[in-house]
Amino acid sequence: MSKYRLQAIVFVLVAFMLGCNEFMVVGILSDIATHLHVSIAAVGYLVTIFATVYAISTPFITILTSKYSRYKTLLVLMVIFLIGNTLSGLATSYWSMLISRVVTASVAGSIISLIMTFTTTVAPREKRASLVSWVFAGFSIASVIGVPIGTTISTNYSWRYAFFAVSLITVIIFFLLVWLLPKHVKQVQGSIMGQLSLLKDRRIYLAIILVLFTAATMYGYYTYIRPLLTTALGFSTASLNILLFVIGIMSIISNRWSGWIAEKGGLSSMPHYYVADIILLVLLPLALTTKVSGLAVLFILSLIVTLVNSPIQIHFINTAEREYPQSLVLASSLNSIFFNFGISLGSATSSILVGVIGLNNISLGSAVYALLSLGLIIALNRAIKAKQNNREA
Repeated sequence: MSKYRLQAIVFVLVAFMLGCNEFMVVGILSDIATHLHVSIAAVGYLVTIFATVYAISTPFITILTSKYSRYKTLLVLMVIFLIGNTLSGLATSYWSMLISRVVTASVAGSIISLIMTFTTTVAPREKRASLVSWVFAGFSIASVIGVPIGTTISTNYSWRYAFFAVSLITVIIFFLLVWLLPKHVKQVQGSIMGQLSLLKDRRIYLAIILVLFTAATMYGYYTYIRPLLTTALGFSTASLNILLFVIGIMSIISNRWSGWIAEKGGLSSMPHYYVADIILLVLLPLALTTKVSGLAVLFILSLIVTLVNSPIQIHFINTAEREYPQSLVLASSLNSIFFNFGISLGSATSSILVGVIGLNNISLGSAVYALLSLGLIIALNRAIKAKQNNREA
């Protein structure tokens, strides 16, 4: 097996490791709540706190560590992640669990940003989009395979062992990274203001807002996917895991499709998919009247709602590499940072709308975010074209 293929596998494993750590808590909420003697709602706040810390800390750590070797920085962050995750498994109180989750979240975003940066080093340019899509797929694989395994471990043994399993995976990945990562990568250092200059570029800030509203589009309905399947469509709780597994598989397929779009049409082909999102989200309340139509719309949405992931990540990386080399790691982090902010926005919106217009109609809020996203992708494509025309002139 070639070194590049081994590196690609390890990069996907890093995303899988991070995904298991972040998503697993959802599956073992009740077990943690019982053992720590707190309410499920209190443990649920750990998910919100994790996403918030992840989004806020990532740019700070990314900028502050930019002057150090990427190889050494990544390994140090992996050790901090290992400590945080292991402390989660050892937590004896709600507050010790909270602190451990904050420690883990504070470095998780920077780890995946550095992995994305290393893709530009190890992957030939024509394979870059494919590798990025596989890294994103690592998170989907974690939700499809890692989370159920974590839940099974928690149910049959203890929720603590679910965290310890992630720690074991982290140790293995750490040594694989030591072996396979390029140790000396050409880096362009810049001041904090120099790195932040990237954010003034119209092609960057439009893309950032697009990522935020795309995530809000998805989580404006996906936050309530379980009640949508059980309460709205009437599926039994026994069939719920199978349906969520199928949706997870759709997500993995979507990531690979996203990589193909990044290689072929890129962002210029995305407006069509946002139009489809809007139509499906507007039709979803009507589709929920029958199991077949409701499932069909939810499955198709799972395939297309985040197809922008790989094209937008490649856009961030290529723009920084060409014009803002001092901001490459920061650029690599923008997608994950603002996707997390978008998750918070979408889930908050859906929670408000459930009480106002009812569960069956919450996708209408998502449709508004999809409409905003459509306007943003059109504006972004125009900004990219204008820049290309200026360069050629």
